[in-house]
Amino acid sequence: MKLIERKQYLDKMVSVIGIPDIKMLTGVRRSGKSKLLEAFKSYVQKNIPNANIIHINFNLSKYDNLKEYKALNEYIESSYADDKENFVLIDEVQMCNGFELCINNLHATELYDIYITGSNAFLLSSDLATLFTGRTFEIKVYPFSFAEYIQYFCLTDIYTAFDRYMLEGGMSGSYLYKDQEDKFNYIENVFDTLILRDIRQKYNIKNPALMDRISHFLMDNVSNLTSARSITDTLTSNKEDMINHKTVGNYLNYLCNAFAFYKVRRYDIKGKKYLASNDKYYLSDHTFRYAKLGTKNLDNGRVIENIVAMELLRRGYEVYVGVLYKKEIDFVALKRSEKIYIQVSDNITLPETFKREVEPMLKIKDAYPKMVIARTRNPEYQYEGVKIVDVADWLLNK
Repeated sequence: MKLIERKQYLDKMVSVIGIPDIKMLTGVRRSGKSKLLEAFKSYVQKNIPNANIIHINFNLSKYDNLKEYKALNEYIESSYADDKENFVLIDEVQMCNGFELCINNLHATELYDIYITGSNAFLLSSDLATLFTGRTFEIKVYPFSFAEYIQYFCLTDIYTAFDRYMLEGGMSGSYLYKDQEDKFNYIENVFDTLILRDIRQKYNIKNPALMDRISHFLMDNVSNLTSARSITDTLTSNKEDMINHKTVGNYLNYLCNAFAFYKVRRYDIKGKKYLASNDKYYLSDHTFRYAKLGTKNLDNGRVIENIVAMELLRRGYEVYVGVLYKKEIDFVALKRSEKIYIQVSDNITLPETFKREVEPMLKIKDAYPKMVIARTRNPEYQYEGVKIVDVADWLLNK
């Protein structure tokens, strides 16, 4: 398989070399965590002459004898080199029974620089504090961005490339297949057999059919305001089995914990406060929607909104849905003192569509940047202080 340098993540891993935290690579299945660990190993080999790298990949059968924490700990300690910088790299660490006991012990010795990856549902951001007694440093890994997609395929016509990216997405394992249907079959398999299976195993799901229906509902309602109660009401009205909204709420959390979906809360722009009810859910990769629901009823606006949401998260923003005088702003993106208001649309050539997207922005009275991101295929311009930006250009930071 062709590899590209994922500089954003590799630079982050390199920047924390020597820092005495447990470095965790987290993210949805098949987002490239294992390849990043291998790339980091290559970097260390080339740039740190006295490095002793202890690399364990539990996907390989030769490490089956280490799938118990005492055996793993003994193997690592026996591989320690007293006169070198010792790096421990463990891929799919959750496959070792009691792995957290080994990692905590290694961290306590202060002898190792530790980097680990794990199955999304078994190694969650929310679990880190309870799993590990030492400090952890989380590196969030996402599927390929549009910029990485361009780099992978060496594309130059960015507008045509974006149309392809909308259909093919960022799950790079699917790029090996020539036929689009085969690509979707691969992506569907990732979602069903890896993501949902992990969730069922971790949480001992009693009603897997309900989990499937909820995930389908979220895919079908990407960018719509949603709550556990509204999902419950919809499924009940469709004469499904009687469903408890608390169970639905738990399943929503499980899907987000496994990085299948990302929840975006609402933010009252005028009152400067977060709102408790109704959130939006975005897919970690938009092509899960196509693979599971088909492409018969394409809604390009929703897909572009999903792509923008994930890119904002990839760039390190806190992302919220803005509310102002009962009007909705697609995104309020925050990063320390930085704030950006964003509307997303597929096509704004019609005057009424342009007005609908820009009007809410003009009612925001503060001086923070405001922009409309759409498929304009034109250079950036401004309308009464609101930037109008083509989505492909924005994704490439042009």
